[in-house]
Amino acid sequence: MKTSFNRKSAGLATACALALAVTSGTAFAQVPAPLAFDHMLLRDTSGQVIVSQFGDCWHSGFGPAPASTAQCDPNYRAPVPVAQYVAPAPAPAPAPYVAPMVVAAAPVVAVYEKMRFDANVLFDFDKSVLRQAGRDTLDDFVAKTRNLVDPSSLVAVGYADRIGSNDYNQKLSEERVATVKAYLVSKGVKWNDVSTSGRGETQPTTRGECDGPTNSRNIACLQPDRHVYIELSGSRLKQ
Repeated sequence: MKTSFNRKSAGLATACALALAVTSGTAFAQVPAPLAFDHMLLRDTSGQVIVSQFGDCWHSGFGPAPASTAQCDPNYRAPVPVAQYVAPAPAPAPAPYVAPMVVAAAPVVAVYEKMRFDANVLFDFDKSVLRQAGRDTLDDFVAKTRNLVDPSSLVAVGYADRIGSNDYNQKLSEERVATVKAYLVSKGVKWNDVSTSGRGETQPTTRGECDGPTNSRNIACLQPDRHVYIELSGSRLKQ
């Protein structure tokens, strides 16, 4: 009777022989050469891979291909290590909002001081026309009193010297004060804010030192009597 072996039978026979060899402790040198690398590895009862006397790993004739290892795969390539993912540190929590401290400013208390301004405008003998010096005096007066708070009525009083009649000198003093008032109004002073009066020769500034006949010396001596006096008071913010 003719006996035939197929590949499957040969594989089983080989596996059995290897198993017997392992069990009986026979030398690996008596086992046929390792089979192809595309089948699973042979292991002993302790789970260790069986190797030949030349250090080759034994493969069975069946089963899936084993994982590639440095011990049993001549083409083994160590796997490239994959960097372990490290989660980023959480962002720090924002600092709690703290409202800025508001310090109330101390109330500003306005302090005012009483102010009084006056000026004296001189005139030529028997004239009611302003001199340049008189215009300069009035300009300075207006500038100083422009920012007064609650100013009182501006008072302007005209005077004349003793030369001439009383009636003439009274009229001349009124003409002189009217000239001053008109100039102040032209500089922005309200007409109703200026109170005027004429005193003629009744209240002379000179006191007897200019007695004598009418001559150039006495006319020059009486100059202080030919004038208009102005006065204004009020309050101003203290600096």
